[in-house]
Amino acid sequence: MSAASFIAGDWGTSNLRLYLCDAQGTALDSRTGPGAAASSGRFADILQSLAAPWAASCPTLPAVLCGMVGSNIGWSEAPYVACPALPEQIVDACVAMCDGRVHIVPGLSCRNRFNAPDFLRGEETQILGALNLIESLRHDRRLLCLPGTHTKWVVLQDGAVREFLTAPTGELFALVCEHSVLLRKHDQVESEVDADAFTKGLANFNEFPQAQLLHRLFECRSRQLSGEFSLPTATAYLSGLLVASDVQGALCALTEALAARSVYLIGAPELTRRYAAALARHGYDAYAVDGAAASLAGLAQVHRRLSQQVAV
Repeated sequence: MSAASFIAGDWGTSNLRLYLCDAQGTALDSRTGPGAAASSGRFADILQSLAAPWAASCPTLPAVLCGMVGSNIGWSEAPYVACPALPEQIVDACVAMCDGRVHIVPGLSCRNRFNAPDFLRGEETQILGALNLIESLRHDRRLLCLPGTHTKWVVLQDGAVREFLTAPTGELFALVCEHSVLLRKHDQVESEVDADAFTKGLANFNEFPQAQLLHRLFECRSRQLSGEFSLPTATAYLSGLLVASDVQGALCALTEALAARSVYLIGAPELTRRYAAALARHGYDAYAVDGAAASLAGLAQVHRRLSQQVAV
């Protein structure tokens, strides 16, 4: 087995994923722990406890952490780096903790296409990983999509993060499912998405592209009342409407002068498949990158640059 070189941690709001990595960023072992929201005042203790089995043989392992651990509810706030931002600017803005043994990756900020402030945290590390994994992303103008609770649409220019746009698609889906009369019996919602109903949501949204999303959402209830949909079908249909709206809006706002009609999707496989289906309806090719793999590759890239700085 390769020798351990550093600890990589993706410390989100709800969960911590910690990896013991070799110099190339390959995960040798892993641990899970509480998210930033449940770790207040205990970040150092949690990291030390989870890493204790690794520290027994490698007591001086450095750690690189990304995500909400660097937010205002985290261990130490890592200020946002303003766009446009080069990869090396992101790494150089890492916040050092514990006498330099721990580094926290900063988030990014921009003024988006609608002249509103926009922010991301955690996704910057996945972007760094994607740039490391896919050489073509370092050239020309490219569009990334990181679907999730707050979907991020990111414009790259020659490897720099030029701007981005946030859509709370996943959060809106959860709110409607859990708190809306549109899907009243939400406790019966199945975790498995009805693929045909999702596709129907995409198709029906695109049939009337001029319609506002607000004028389509009530269908999730009305089609149940008419007997056309069951609750699981209506839930998947809602997902189709929301993803279709998200994709159409982002393409309209961000796709001028793209190097190709393609989008790179970074995230969980099920989500990237849904967004790929929506993009295909607009004639765009989609290339998927696993979100966890991108995050780990990004943390490894940060570690390598920090190690080079120490060596110099």
